[in-house]
Amino acid sequence: MATATSQAQELITCDLCAKPVQQFCNSCQVGLCEDCINKHVKSLKSMKHDIVPFTKRTVQLVFPQCTSHSHQRCEAHCQQCDVPVCIKCLTGQHKGHVFEDMDKTVALKRQKIKEETGEIEGIILKATTQDSDTENKISKSIAQFTDLQKQTKDQRKQWHLEVDNIFNKLESLIQSLRNHQITTLKSSQSKLRSQNSSMIKTVQENKEILKSNKVSGVNNYQSKLKEYRNIPQIPDLSLPSLQTNTVLGRELSIELGEYKATLTQTSLSSLTDLSVKELLEEARLIANIPTNVKNLLKVACVGSDKAWVSGTDKMISCVDIHGAVKDTVTSLCNRFPNDIAVTRQGKLIYSDGPNRTVNIVRDGQTETLITIPRDWLPSGLCCTRSGDILVSMKNTDLIHYKIVRYQGQRVTQEIDKDEHGDPIYQGGEYGVYVVENNNGDIVASDRNAFKVVVVDRTGKVRFRYNDKPPGGERSFGPTHIVTDSMGHIIVTDCQNDCLHILDQNGQFLRCVDNCGLEDPYGLSVDSEGKLWVGLFFSGEMKVIKYMK
Repeated sequence: MATATSQAQELITCDLCAKPVQQFCNSCQVGLCEDCINKHVKSLKSMKHDIVPFTKRTVQLVFPQCTSHSHQRCEAHCQQCDVPVCIKCLTGQHKGHVFEDMDKTVALKRQKIKEETGEIEGIILKATTQDSDTENKISKSIAQFTDLQKQTKDQRKQWHLEVDNIFNKLESLIQSLRNHQITTLKSSQSKLRSQNSSMIKTVQENKEILKSNKVSGVNNYQSKLKEYRNIPQIPDLSLPSLQTNTVLGRELSIELGEYKATLTQTSLSSLTDLSVKELLEEARLIANIPTNVKNLLKVACVGSDKAWVSGTDKMISCVDIHGAVKDTVTSLCNRFPNDIAVTRQGKLIYSDGPNRTVNIVRDGQTETLITIPRDWLPSGLCCTRSGDILVSMKNTDLIHYKIVRYQGQRVTQEIDKDEHGDPIYQGGEYGVYVVENNNGDIVASDRNAFKVVVVDRTGKVRFRYNDKPPGGERSFGPTHIVTDSMGHIIVTDCQNDCLHILDQNGQFLRCVDNCGLEDPYGLSVDSEGKLWVGLFFSGEMKVIKYMK
């Protein structure tokens, strides 16, 4: 401790120079070294100085020097003038004024300073608390506005999805109306041309009879005039027009015939969907087509009156709605195609599991379109509206399934796990069939899990469906799956010999079980919205109308 005290004293220096302090003037309250004692005393000759060793100093008030009288200190305070005064002031210009000792004035002011200091410290504590509270509020505000920005971005995406859905449906509807109208007009034109050709031939024959002298030609003449007078009428079809309406700041609407979509500013729920076509109370069988395909597995429609079909051999055939074979392709598969589909340009593609390829047929020639990575085998196929190709594939040990999006040869998306890291699709020996819906959802028939699995365009699971049909005795057995222009999801149920029709949110709407669907497997939808269903064992194909 002695050493520490000695070191501490060495740090104290003279108030007049930088040398160590040794003495202390109690009168003036200044520390002095030996050399500065005389200098200090001489500078204030008129004042009495009490010089003592520094260790015996007495700390006391240091009164201020009087501004009116040199070498005098103010030991009192004039209350009338509110200024410090010395003894000479009290007998001079402040004579007769009320005064008090400086000690008392200082004590009172010190008390006031102490009280104010305590109050200021309280204010500082309060301000510090408020500052902390404000910091918390700033943090909460930043977090809240960050969340609002995220919500806004999410809402923007959702609104865009809804608007895209509206216009995707409009495009599908326009294409459907176009195909229907052109088909109707061409059919009438074909009948007209056929009759015209027949009439030209009849005129030529009649002229030959008139030129001939043979009586038999005249006697055998059969009049066709009555038949020819009924000229096939070309229907006067009205052309649809797109109607739009904007109520500034409140509502946007668009109409095509009886279909209407409205966007209002009040809330997201005000964005209504296109009026859907009504489902028929009971589906109607339009055609029953014998395909002669052994174990009919796959169906892929081309336009409104043809479809490619394949079974358990290498052949892929194109048949029309009357059963006539229009084209055949011998696939390069070792056994049979795992799936078939048609591109937006009308080209046939098929997947070849053992050879790990997706192939395309152009002008009768087969080319490799996609080569699947080693240890993976392609299964289901879907050609999207954007021109991408969705391929479902399983690894060679049959444990994992995933859906991969290709742009040409380039992989742009893989869908295999949910947000918890769990597999979305169940492994197993059966294929997973895949299709894209109007709203961008990717819809899959997972036969191994006996479920329909729907994910959004980012790969996030929206819902799963595996209900038995009303009155069904056996569990749900999904095989092929399609979506239509209204966003309906239709899936074959080979366990219950029927079709399930769902809305795009997985709500069950109808069961089609009245059209002789025995062991339905392959499924496709044509450009007019008719369903083409392939029956596995019989090889027949049913064409079904299910919407008004």
